[in-house]
Amino acid sequence: MSVLRKVRTLSRAAVGLCALFAVLGAAPARAGAWVYGSYSNIWGTRGFQLWVPTGYQPGEALPLVVGLHGCLQNPDQFAGLTRLNAKADAERFLVLYPNQALYANATQCWNFMFSSNQERGIGEPSLVVGMVDWVKGHYAVDSRRVYVGGVSAGAVMTSILMACYSDVFTAGMVGAGAMYKAATTASGSLYAMTFGSIYSPDDRGHDAWACSGKPRRKVPVLVVHGTEDDVVNPINGQQTVRQFLQTNDYGDDGADNNSVSNSPARVTSGTSPGGRKYTVRDYVSGGVLLVQQYEIQGMGHAWPGGDNAFPFADPAGPDGTTLMWDFFKQHSR
Repeated sequence: MSVLRKVRTLSRAAVGLCALFAVLGAAPARAGAWVYGSYSNIWGTRGFQLWVPTGYQPGEALPLVVGLHGCLQNPDQFAGLTRLNAKADAERFLVLYPNQALYANATQCWNFMFSSNQERGIGEPSLVVGMVDWVKGHYAVDSRRVYVGGVSAGAVMTSILMACYSDVFTAGMVGAGAMYKAATTASGSLYAMTFGSIYSPDDRGHDAWACSGKPRRKVPVLVVHGTEDDVVNPINGQQTVRQFLQTNDYGDDGADNNSVSNSPARVTSGTSPGGRKYTVRDYVSGGVLLVQQYEIQGMGHAWPGGDNAFPFADPAGPDGTTLMWDFFKQHSR
C-alpha cells in the first residue's frame, strides 16, 4: 500500500472515530429535577427546593426566579399552583422555592409583619438572600437577572426583598400582597389586610429606598390583585403601586421630585380566555416600564390562571405566571 493511500485510510478512520466519540459523548438534554437543601444563619434555618430546568448545562448562566409561597402552602403546592416549573423548562431559568418552617409560623406564613424581618441583613429576608447566594455558588446564575415573586404572605415578603435588596433582585411581582412595612405588628397586619395600611405609601416609598442603603437604583415591580379579594383588601394593591412609584422616584436621582410620575403612561383592558376582565396600568419612566398593575375584576384571594388542583387558584383569570415572566424578562441589571 502506498504511503498516500495509508494516509487517506488513516484519515478516514480518524474522522469515523471522531464521529463515533461525538455520538457517544453527546449527552441527552437533562430532564428537569428538584434539588433539596436548607440554609442557616444566625436568624435561623429554612429549607428550600430548587428547580433545575430541562436542558440545564453547567456553566451556562441562567436567570433565577425566587418563588415565595403564601400561608398554608409549601414549595410543592406553590409550584403546582403556578406551573412555574413548566415555564422554567420552556423559557430556561432556575426556580428557587424557600420554605417557611412550621416552627417559625404554624400556618407557614412568612412573618412579614415583624420589624426583625423588615430590614436589610436580618431575619427571614436574609435567609432568602442567603439561599440565592447558595444557588449562585452551586449553579451558573446570571446575576443581572435574579427575580422574586410571590402570593399573599409571599408577596408581602417580596415587597420587603425588593425594598431592602434592590441590588440583588432585578424585578419583582407582588400578587395579592401589600406594600413594604404595611404593618409592623401582628395586630397591625390584621388591620392592614382588612382595611389597608394606616401608613402613607409615600413615606413607605422613602423607607423602602433607604433600606437598600439609598442606592440610586430603580425597582421594577408588577402588582396583581383581584377586586374581590376578601383576605387582603384590594386597597393594598393600590398602596403597593404608590409605594414603589415613590421608591422609584427616589431611586432614579435620590430626590422626591416627581421624576417618576404617579400617573400611568398607558391604561388598557382585556378579557382572559376564562372570562375575567382586567385593567392594566403601565407606569413608565425614561422609556422603561417600572411599575405595572393588573386589576382583575371579580377575582378573590388567588393566583390568576392557577391550577385548580391547588388552593388559591383562579383558573378563569389571565395566566399570572406568564404575566410575571413576561414582566421579568423585560428587565436586566
